[in-house]
Amino acid sequence: MDRSSMRRSVRDLTMYYNPKVGSALRMDTNTNVLGSNPAASEYLKNLKLDLNGYPNTYSDGLRDALADLYGLKRENFVAGNGSDEMLNTIYTTFTEPGASCTVPVPSYSLYSYLVSLASGKLREVDLTEDFQLDVDAMVGKGEETNSVLIMPTPNNPTGNCFRQKDIEEILAKHPGIVILDEAYSEYARNTMISKVDEFDNLIVCKTFSKAYAMANLRVGYCASNLKVADMLNSVKVPYSLNSVSEGAAIAAVKDQDFIKRSVDMVSEQRPRLSKKLKEMGFEPYPSDSNFILAKSPIDHVKMIEGLEKRNVLIRDFGSKRRTENCVRMTVGTEELNKIMTDAMEDVLAEEKI
Repeated sequence: MDRSSMRRSVRDLTMYYNPKVGSALRMDTNTNVLGSNPAASEYLKNLKLDLNGYPNTYSDGLRDALADLYGLKRENFVAGNGSDEMLNTIYTTFTEPGASCTVPVPSYSLYSYLVSLASGKLREVDLTEDFQLDVDAMVGKGEETNSVLIMPTPNNPTGNCFRQKDIEEILAKHPGIVILDEAYSEYARNTMISKVDEFDNLIVCKTFSKAYAMANLRVGYCASNLKVADMLNSVKVPYSLNSVSEGAAIAAVKDQDFIKRSVDMVSEQRPRLSKKLKEMGFEPYPSDSNFILAKSPIDHVKMIEGLEKRNVLIRDFGSKRRTENCVRMTVGTEELNKIMTDAMEDVLAEEKI
């Protein structure tokens, strides 16, 4: 049996980024460098679990905690197995086979994968030279105006937030669903969750994998107005979030001090790392997140491979359109940043830069 047996929309899909890690310093995944969420860890230590029972069908406990955090109702939220499940549910709910799905370029690589899973047609729209939204191009015309449209802010891999006025203009002009992917929004100290009842087409997606330091437990959620959230919960796979992850997430929501400490650390270290990168000949782009995209002073492949030999992993975006010769690295603590930049200096010295 060959790939001709696969559905046409998914035949060209390949496996996602899966490096050999070993003992390498991982500055490639943008997780929280302060380590596991302390409240979630404490919850897991004391957990007594009935393995024979099902979790709550729609994670009501977590949705209640999120409603308290944001001042909304439980029914505004959908929770599940990572924000990728949330995105998959949205595309499944609102994408007819062959319908356009608008994605900015550059942005998160999995968007195209999710569009293919929903049998949608990918519609790519270039960001402006300073990686901001081209409002008119994003909204489009004709059939494009009914597409599912997604915007990650802060944007991955560029790191910058999109302008609020541009986002709201797109929400007002685009009659279809608009997804705001806020995976890194804690680091920007900004969210549009408070606006979900103001715009009837807005869905805000968030995750516990980044600032909340719980990537291993796979918890994500989205918020929207009551009608849209009900549609999504009707389509979402029941029981998809296990009770272990849900309980840990509830504990984490109640420990906002850890989130503040994590965000403050990134705010302090990000400009220092950017300055150091410039001194080494990199060209870093402005970032509002816990990572920095930068043009490498040497060929991006040589930089990536040189760092791998020194047991440091960062992400390579140098072969992609709009991020030619760019690499992306997580903002670490002062100590982790030094390990990474020392290794970079070693690579550059070896290449005689």
